[in-house]
Amino acid sequence: MDTTDTSGVLDEAFQRLHASGPERLGRLTNHAPMVAEALVAHGRADAVHRWLDLYEERLEEFPAAVAPVTDADWTSALGDPRRAADWIAHFGRAVSEHGWQSVLATWWPRLLPGMYGGSTHPVIRVGHAVRALLRDGGSEPRLTELAHGLGYWAARHHPLTGVTWLPGRAHAAASLHAVPPVPAAEGGFPARLARVERLPAWAGDVTDPGTARHRLAELVRAATHRYATHGHGDATMLVHAATAPSAVLRTLPALPRALWAPSLHAAWKASAAVTAMYAPAEAVPYASPGGVTAADVLERAVAHGDEHVIKFADTALDVADEQAHAAALRAIELSEPLA
Repeated sequence: MDTTDTSGVLDEAFQRLHASGPERLGRLTNHAPMVAEALVAHGRADAVHRWLDLYEERLEEFPAAVAPVTDADWTSALGDPRRAADWIAHFGRAVSEHGWQSVLATWWPRLLPGMYGGSTHPVIRVGHAVRALLRDGGSEPRLTELAHGLGYWAARHHPLTGVTWLPGRAHAAASLHAVPPVPAAEGGFPARLARVERLPAWAGDVTDPGTARHRLAELVRAATHRYATHGHGDATMLVHAATAPSAVLRTLPALPRALWAPSLHAAWKASAAVTAMYAPAEAVPYASPGGVTAADVLERAVAHGDEHVIKFADTALDVADEQAHAAALRAIELSEPLA
């Protein structure tokens, strides 16, 4: 299927959304740009504005600026959510002056250790923006969207430190199964993240870029499949065990190959951490209904409307096998539809 957006709908959606901030209520992520890109990527540009009309009441105005971020003082502004507008403006200038791929190559290794801020949503937003740029070229709205994603990531930058690495398994699926749960699995994302202290090692010896890309695809597949039997632990948050590494995988073609292995390692740490924070004690068997096509999955996700359901279906359709389709259907079953 040719998913090139010749209609201009995605650019219209980005222009519509860039007057809004990256969050609402001081902590909840604005998912609208990511959903719009996901719908266009799978040939449903016709559904974008209708979905935005339903979601619009959740948007907040763009935040006020505090002070410009400069090359001399950016480290002091990193991880300060009050500086979101400043960071977005900084990346807007940088992309205009240096080109988006140069900016991405410079800032990706700086931001990668802090992909936990904003519940991993900033890196996911960047992954959607990069996919749009690679697919349809660098229009002004798409370049601006990348600046918004990178700015949100810089403002919410939050590393995970102090992890003890346990013996791992050969495969991603087995390694996810070996992730120990955090003690006292309660509270929000920041509280649970602070309790992540032990994770199994996986693919830590990978240095070859091609191998890194292959293993990252394996991780995305394993985390997507796992949702079918473990998504009941937290229907919303566990999608990020798959969608965060999926965003990293989508970004690889735009990055220097030297950054591919570090990207794999960061993606594993994020997926494993989310698993530790939210996975249930027991799996629940979930059998694929069989005969469900990619078009069926997409149509059901769009009809359901929940932003996480649509983005998880987007990742499942990239994985493109029966178990991934089943996982997307499970997300639809477990999640509240968009009102």
